[in-house]
Amino acid sequence: MNRIFSGVQPSGNLHLGNYLGAIRNFVALQKDFDCIYCVVDQHAITLWQDPEVLRQRTREVTAGYLAAGIDPKTSVIFNQSQVAAHSQLAWVFNCVTRIGWLNRMTQFKDKAGKNREKASSGLYVYPNLMAADILVYKATHVPVGEDQKQHLELTRDIAQKFNNDYGVEYFPIVEPLIQGTATRVMSLRDGSKKMSSSDPSDAARINMTDDADTVAKKIRRATSDSDLLPDSSAIGADGQFTAAFREARPEAANLLTIYAALTDRGLTDVVDGFAGKGFADFKKELTDVAVASLGQMGEEMKRMVEDSQYVDSILREGAERARAIAQPIIDEVYDIVGFLRP
Repeated sequence: MNRIFSGVQPSGNLHLGNYLGAIRNFVALQKDFDCIYCVVDQHAITLWQDPEVLRQRTREVTAGYLAAGIDPKTSVIFNQSQVAAHSQLAWVFNCVTRIGWLNRMTQFKDKAGKNREKASSGLYVYPNLMAADILVYKATHVPVGEDQKQHLELTRDIAQKFNNDYGVEYFPIVEPLIQGTATRVMSLRDGSKKMSSSDPSDAARINMTDDADTVAKKIRRATSDSDLLPDSSAIGADGQFTAAFREARPEAANLLTIYAALTDRGLTDVVDGFAGKGFADFKKELTDVAVASLGQMGEEMKRMVEDSQYVDSILREGAERARAIAQPIIDEVYDIVGFLRP
């Protein structure tokens, strides 16, 4: 069976964008793939983290996985720092990866900004650790958003160079999986900006821990416009809203996209159903759908976050299973590279 690897960084405030763009897809993939889902806490410390907050956020992401429907008996759920093979393979990849490749990574430039010389070296070599995360399990597919496609391309380059350098066909050339209607969910206050946990306004996002009443309130207060909802002329040949429509009516595009994702319907079908109607009627239906999909999950997630012993036991058992897969692979890599081992 093909193997999936993916992870979520414990940066706090998991929100609807994380759920629709990643976690909900993780749940669906369990049916057809051998799945390994990680809380990437080592990636988190490329920027300084308060240790107690990091531990709490790691548990929160784990609770989000579980509340969304990832089955710890079917899939492997663990936090990255419990499996040393990630760091071991990352060092090998640090020595395979060329500086020029890393210099092209746009995410480092975005995160480092003008203070590039003060950024941590961990932030710079972040893509090598991401490649190690994937390849230490010989994953064949990775579900990714548009912002991670460049890093996955680097993972493919690293795998190919390792294979070429050592004359082996060892690591697979990983394939991306970009799934679902809502791979990019925008702010409820400004449809031109991506929904973010760092937005100062809590009303700009639906948190995965929000209860039913809070979800309903945020949908009702979400920014909209005064025009009637569009017809299918707003949909392009790819089944998504055209760039012109997204630019002209970003809030309408965002809310309709969220509705389509939550109901597992195509955008054309959704738009045809609401064409010519006002936002008041549409928001009532979107509220009902969002509460049914998210309200109970938020309450379950809160309950699990408070039960730290249960969450920690899931991570501990998952790490044992992850180590059982990763250790033989790192042993073979060390043999290929030429390291002496006991």
